[in-house]
Amino acid sequence: MIELILYTRNDCELCREMEETITAELPKFDARLQRIEIDGDPGLEARFGVEVPVLFVNDRKAFKYRCTPGELHKRLAREVRG
Repeated sequence: MIELILYTRNDCELCREMEETITAELPKFDARLQRIEIDGDPGLEARFGVEVPVLFVNDRKAFKYRCTPGELHKRLAREVRG
């Protein structure tokens, strides 16, 4: 199972765009998405600031700000291959 963690903020258009891209690609893989809003969490706000959305794939930073469906598909396929 591929673990994805998406760090986002409230009222963030880029965050919504990335989440839509992920949601479209997710069914093609044995993957699960966890969405974490950093608003109100001082530790996460200090770590990411305005650099959201950030997507981690299996605990490694994979994308920041944007990813295309093709880029995400390639990245997840790489995880499947190991």
